[in-house]
Amino acid sequence: MDSLEMRGINQVYIVGGDGTHRGAYKLHEEAMRRGKKIAIIGVPKTIDNDIGVIDRSFGFKTCIEEACKVIECARIEAASAPNGVCVVKLMGRDSGFIATHTTMAARDVDLCLVPEVPLVTEGEKSVFRHLRSVVKRKGYAVVVVAEGAGQDVLGATAETDESGNKRYKDIGVWMKEEIGKYFKASGMESNVRYIDPSYIIRSVPANADDSEYCMLLAQAAVHGAMAGFSGFSAGLVNNRSVMIPMTLIGETSPCKLRTGRRWARVVDTTGQPL
Repeated sequence: MDSLEMRGINQVYIVGGDGTHRGAYKLHEEAMRRGKKIAIIGVPKTIDNDIGVIDRSFGFKTCIEEACKVIECARIEAASAPNGVCVVKLMGRDSGFIATHTTMAARDVDLCLVPEVPLVTEGEKSVFRHLRSVVKRKGYAVVVVAEGAGQDVLGATAETDESGNKRYKDIGVWMKEEIGKYFKASGMESNVRYIDPSYIIRSVPANADDSEYCMLLAQAAVHGAMAGFSGFSAGLVNNRSVMIPMTLIGETSPCKLRTGRRWARVVDTTGQPL
């Protein structure tokens, strides 16, 4: 705050998720305490699309578009080998929005795993049994996993990264190995491939829809600041541009995928056990 005052800055715009907004709100509170006319404005952003309240985060649709290109590569790779299975790991530590939307958009995915839905490896609803059935029917299969999926089966770890986030075990590598083991144990040949596009799906220019969306959010943020408001975030709610209290962003984020109608659509797309 001292630095902002010294430089004569009276408008601060922050772009980020719930943690960024919590920090920005503290700046807003300090400006209010000092009686300074400094507007602190937020624009919600996370590629995982797990910010509560808003319709979607900007960049999300571009991310899905790029992820669908990876799925097409995976389909070709899997279909080019006898009994081919290609596992694709997409971003999503604690929510499966990218994985589910990519699955519905690509239309070539036979199994989708997300953190919100328990991973079943045995019995009638085993994911491996489902994949074997798919491969027997059409000769290949494509699997999409969110990076945080299956941790209930892989086992918890106490390790954390530099940011303090819990380190998750690699569901992608684990699925590749376990699929191969299952097929071999059942007397069926398999060729399992693994693709991890990592940051590639978000490290691209925004598509037309996201570019327009960014313009809308930027204008809303500036208009709010020029009108004398502070401590809010500019977002789209029910397809309307609104000013959201920063505290509400923090209280509702990160949010989880609701396993209702959207998940039913995913299951209908993949044919996997519900």
